[in-house]
Amino acid sequence: MDPREIVRTGYDALSYLYRPDGGSPPEYTPWIGELAARIPPGAAVLDLGCGCGIPVARALAERGHAVTGIDVSEVQIRRARELVPGGVFTQADATAVAFGPASFDAVVCLYMLIHLTQDDQRTLLGRIATWLRPGGWLLATTGAGEWTGTSPDWLGGDAPMWWSHPDAATYRCWLAEAGLTVTAEEFVPEGSSGHQLFWAHR
Repeated sequence: MDPREIVRTGYDALSYLYRPDGGSPPEYTPWIGELAARIPPGAAVLDLGCGCGIPVARALAERGHAVTGIDVSEVQIRRARELVPGGVFTQADATAVAFGPASFDAVVCLYMLIHLTQDDQRTLLGRIATWLRPGGWLLATTGAGEWTGTSPDWLGGDAPMWWSHPDAATYRCWLAEAGLTVTAEEFVPEGSSGHQLFWAHR
C-alpha cells in the first residue's frame, strides 16, 4: 500500500485510540502558550496535520485566533469540526493544498511531517515558508534520528502506520534552505527514542 494510504487509513481507523475527545498531551501546553505569546491577536494560524483539533486548534481558537486545519483523515476532520466549531477544517493531503503568499502568522506542524516521504517533507517546508507572513512562525516536530518504517499494529490497534524522517541536522538544513531561521530547538523524548521540536521564523 502507498505510504499516504497507510497513514490515512490508519488515522481513520484509530483516531479515537490516538486521541480521545478529552485528550490533551501535557507537553503541548507550553508550546501552545509560547506560540500564542509570539503571534498578534486574532492571528491567522494553519494547523497542518490538525488531527481531531485537540489540543492545538481548540486552544488557539479559544484565544480568538483564526485557525485553519488540514488533515488527510476524514475521521479526524469530522471530529475536529465537532470539537472545535471555531475553526475551519478541510480533509486534504498537506502536500497538495495551496495558499497564497503571506497567508498566515504561524504554521503549526506537530507529528505530521514524519508521515510524509522525505522528498515531500523538504518540498513542503519550502511551501510553508511562502505561506508565512514576514516575521511569521513555524512550530514543528520532526524526527531526531534517521529512520523509515512501519508499525503493523500501531497503538495496539488493528491498523498499520508508516513514518519516515532524516536526522535533526538534515531538518536544520532544509529549514535554512526554505528561508526560515531556526531560533530554538529541543529534543522531545518518546519511549526509547523521540522527536525534535523546532521554532523557526521567516
